[in-house]
Amino acid sequence: MLSKKYQLVLPVLMLLTTGVFAQKSGSGYSVYDTSVITNKRMPQQNEFWNNTYNFPAKPRNMWEVGVSGGMFTVSGDVPSLLPTFGFAAHVRKAFGYVFSVRAQYMNGTAKGLSWLSSYNFAKNTALSNVYSAPDRRPDIPTTTIPGRPSESVYYNYKNRTQDLSIQGIVTLNNIRFHKQRTGFVIYGGAGIGATAYETFVNALNDNGNSYSELYTRLAADELLYKNRKDIRKALKDGMDDSYETPAQTNGERRAKLGDQTLRFSTTVLAGVAFRLGKRINLALENRHTFVKDDLLDGQQWQEHPVGDASLTGNWDSYNYLSLGLNFNLGAKSVEPLWWINPLDYAYSELNNPKHMKLPKPVYEDSDGDGVLDQLDREPNTPAGCPVDTHGVSRDTDGDGVPDCKDKQLITPTECQPVDADGVGKCPEPECCKNLPKEPVVNCPSDYPSLSFKGNNVNLSSDVKAMLSSVAAKLKANPTCNISINGYPEASKASQAVCQKRVEAVRKYLVETEGISADRISTNCEVGGGDKNTIDIKSN
Repeated sequence: MLSKKYQLVLPVLMLLTTGVFAQKSGSGYSVYDTSVITNKRMPQQNEFWNNTYNFPAKPRNMWEVGVSGGMFTVSGDVPSLLPTFGFAAHVRKAFGYVFSVRAQYMNGTAKGLSWLSSYNFAKNTALSNVYSAPDRRPDIPTTTIPGRPSESVYYNYKNRTQDLSIQGIVTLNNIRFHKQRTGFVIYGGAGIGATAYETFVNALNDNGNSYSELYTRLAADELLYKNRKDIRKALKDGMDDSYETPAQTNGERRAKLGDQTLRFSTTVLAGVAFRLGKRINLALENRHTFVKDDLLDGQQWQEHPVGDASLTGNWDSYNYLSLGLNFNLGAKSVEPLWWINPLDYAYSELNNPKHMKLPKPVYEDSDGDGVLDQLDREPNTPAGCPVDTHGVSRDTDGDGVPDCKDKQLITPTECQPVDADGVGKCPEPECCKNLPKEPVVNCPSDYPSLSFKGNNVNLSSDVKAMLSSVAAKLKANPTCNISINGYPEASKASQAVCQKRVEAVRKYLVETEGISADRISTNCEVGGGDKNTIDIKSN
């Protein structure tokens, strides 16, 4: 059907117009503006402001009213004749940021004209009362009505339809994660309603005569015409535009609205709206309506060989492809919610907190060891004792005596436990007294310096490559140890950054390169060098 062909135009038009009408939009509503909150929702808003409820109240939002015009076509047994037009008006209200409800009135006129001749219209009284059709009654052996030769016709119709429907609409793209809002919204929906229609057939000319001579000539010469366009042109040139004969109906078996047939209908729709301003937008929409009726085009009989006529079994439907202008109405209200990104407030609050409760920052160092109490794992370090980045007194040899009290700073493991001064006893075995001394191992000293930018504590690919060379040297010299040294400023923040950096280097060597942790020590010395440089030295 031609109507189906023109339905394919919708997605193409959507793509072409998106770039033309899309534009940057302003910000959404402010949760600080209580003038857009209804009295009914003010208790929730007060709880939100008192930090006893996490969600602000939904704002009062505008109603949308709109008008549209476009192409109206019937999909049935008779091909559509274009162009034909319709118009519609609606009112729409949001029930949330995604779902809204729309009430719409639509009025359209459609025409159809077949380019193939037909003999199978004996049961269509609108045509059989004017033209002679082959008899389909089994009790008459002849193929035509006695005394009258059979004639061919070209099906045609003019349909006037109006409907009123309620539609639920879902917005698909106003919730944005990487952009505040969009200049257009895509939507889809479905609805139910009532359809009233009447259909007429152009069976006679202005003089009250039939088109038998025209139909007979065209039917005889159909094969001479190159395509359907030529046949339709010949039909339109030879016929007027009266449509004076009421088409076949189901009589009183169908509900009536005046002279029109009244039927229940269902609708599906899809569209895109382009924001032109806070109170106006342009919408391109395609709507298709299904009616449990096969007489929208005035014809319900399937074309079969002579001797048979049966119902098609396919219900007719109609399509409305439209361009509309919509207006937002309402005082002290925000835009309809399908234009607003509900994540706008949440992202704004994360980026620039104005409402959330934040704990008061604490910068105390009770034991004076240079590590903030919030980061200090040993809050009562004795005065004068050097500590690591966690505020724990250094114990280089792990003998349980802090370095500040240890008189034997490095006590071998085999010489432990130690006394209160950190001194252990290491008796030399008799069997080993006369063994030759082990040669002195010269450990590498050409370790690289690592550079960081700003307050960054992550290891770059260059730093990791340097650490791989350090690990290779340590693996080649298993008795050698290293220290990782940083040089922070006197501020607590700089010291914290330094500690994170040296720990990141140490962790990479241990966990990634497989170096034993007891071969690596770390140190952050205030003022010892450049704050963005980490040195690796041989112990």
